Amino acid sequence: MTRAFKDKVWLSSPTMHGEELQYMKEAYQTNWMSTIGENINEVERIISEKVGCKYAVALSCGTAALHLAVKLAGIKPGDNVFCSDMTFDATVNPIMYEKGNPIFIDTEYETWNMDPVSLEKAFKLYPDTKAVVIANLYGTPGDLDKICGICEKHGAVLIEDAAESLGATYKGRQTGTFGTYNAISFNGNKIITGSSGGMLLTDNPDAANKARKWSTQSREAAPWYQHEEIGYNYRMSNVVAGVVRGQLPYLEEHIARKKAIYMRYKEGFKNLPVSMNPYDDTIMEPNFWLSCLLINKDAMCKQVRSDSDACYVSEQGKSCPTEILETLSKYNAEGRPIWKPMHMQPIYRMNPFITRDGSGRARTNAYIAGEGADTGADIFARGLCLPSDIKMTEAEQDKIIEIIKSCF
Repeated sequence: MTRAFKDKVWLSSPTMHGEELQYMKEAYQTNWMSTIGENINEVERIISEKVGCKYAVALSCGTAALHLAVKLAGIKPGDNVFCSDMTFDATVNPIMYEKGNPIFIDTEYETWNMDPVSLEKAFKLYPDTKAVVIANLYGTPGDLDKICGICEKHGAVLIEDAAESLGATYKGRQTGTFGTYNAISFNGNKIITGSSGGMLLTDNPDAANKARKWSTQSREAAPWYQHEEIGYNYRMSNVVAGVVRGQLPYLEEHIARKKAIYMRYKEGFKNLPVSMNPYDDTIMEPNFWLSCLLINKDAMCKQVRSDSDACYVSEQGKSCPTEILETLSKYNAEGRPIWKPMHMQPIYRMNPFITRDGSGRARTNAYIAGEGADTGADIFARGLCLPSDIKMTEAEQDKIIEIIKSCF
């Protein structure tokens, strides 16, 4: 009988190497503990070189970067902004900070990202939309050529939320460079972590300077505290930057180990009625931040979800995300559901939602997968995120695979 893991197998926890502590100690010993220091300068320089953007502004978190990106895009109260539907709400909330109007664009099965066909449909319905925010889900780029082309055609500013995709490439080009303004994250579970922190990336020097000013409470160049516009306490600390600085040399190693996990799952599940989160290997290379599973429609047992609970009926030869996640938890392993689409969230249910057919909405929050559900709702119903921690051993991953097989 399979035993539970003695030590928990995590979804994606920080992997530290030692250099992080060295740079943190330097911040301590030199007394540069706040929002100025060599660590910040170096992290901005290194990221600019790695990603291929001209300017990187180190901030307190990825959400702060997205907020400043929305401000730089000129979003004012009542302005429409098209957004990825399948994402974490940090992608969307900054639009609300500026009192804009998020309009959600359905997902495509090919990448699990914003569907270009639905985006084009959205511009026909809302031609005055000023900006588009696309998130690269779980480290996989969206169809960026098409998305960029549509934005250019309609004169909309593109903001790329690359919080999950640092190091991923599309046609050889790093994500985080496709938008006019872009955001990355160093949150605790990201592929590179600072425990917190994020960055705004841009090729526009005026935008970078404006973001730096806004992020330090919009202080003017005066001998006293002079303020002529609203600012924010968004600058990254030199201590957090020390952690990021120590992590960055290991980005490529982390990506390689994440990819090995993805490929081992793919091989291990080849005889199950499931598939992995997809990508087109002829034009993109994800960073494989999280490995995800999608259960075939005909292999789904009955599953119903409310806003806070889920139930299912176990059936031989079939399974569902709820059953698999509950089973993993029993064995002391962490998985999680796919991001619940934004148009299904209580705070955003009244916002417009655009599918390939025009305006659409899931029939109910407790739908059955594949029966009238939009693409994002269907992936949410049938998908889950697998343990993807790079400290997980091959033996532990093999055990995870066997546990999941047992659910069918």
